[in-house]
Amino acid sequence: MKRVIALGGVFFKSKDPEALRTWYKNHLGLMTENWGCKFDWRAPDEETGEAYTVWSPTKEDTQYFSPSNKQFMLNFVVHDLHALIAALRSEGVQVLDAMEEGDFGKFGWILDPEENKIELWEPPKK
Repeated sequence: MKRVIALGGVFFKSKDPEALRTWYKNHLGLMTENWGCKFDWRAPDEETGEAYTVWSPTKEDTQYFSPSNKQFMLNFVVHDLHALIAALRSEGVQVLDAMEEGDFGKFGWILDPEENKIELWEPPKK
């Protein structure tokens, strides 16, 4: 079974996300929007080959990374979220109960041994 197939995004807390996004835009040329930016790339084993990685500073008081108290959260692209979550559970990985499905795909969350929250993302099929 395929597990993680790409880095989907890097999310991190910031005292002033808007100012930070502007700094990255002005000094590093990132084409930022109000949530961050994305880096397009080609996925060679996928039908369309289209994929992207997100870079996103978030408000310092965000609860999105909970129950982790870390300053960041990684997002990994996965091939089959439901199968991977089932496998991780059977391996004793701490899986958070919430799962979401919507226009942006399927999302599930786990904690690694150091309580870093990891978002698992299965993009929508095209």
